[in-house]
Amino acid sequence: MIFVIIVGMVLVTMIPRAIPALIVDKLEFRDWVNRWLNGIPFAALGALIFPGIMTVQGEDPRIGLLGGLVAIGLALLGLNVILVVFGAIITVFLLSM
Repeated sequence: MIFVIIVGMVLVTMIPRAIPALIVDKLEFRDWVNRWLNGIPFAALGALIFPGIMTVQGEDPRIGLLGGLVAIGLALLGLNVILVVFGAIITVFLLSM
């Protein structure tokens, strides 16, 4: 019975992921659709990161926002991702003291 449940979970997880991967290569989208689809990873990343920024310090969300602004500024300067992350961490650490 456990084996049947595991196989069922594999199918339920695999099918929704495999179908778009197989179909998207065959479709031709208009330019504006491609531009919109190219922005989705950035929107998803922002949706994942922003709640964490707001809850870095539960009593003072400004600290997380300032750390996020420092990260944005460092990223706009073209620094390496590791340096951007360390800059944000150091900013939050110094503001938390």
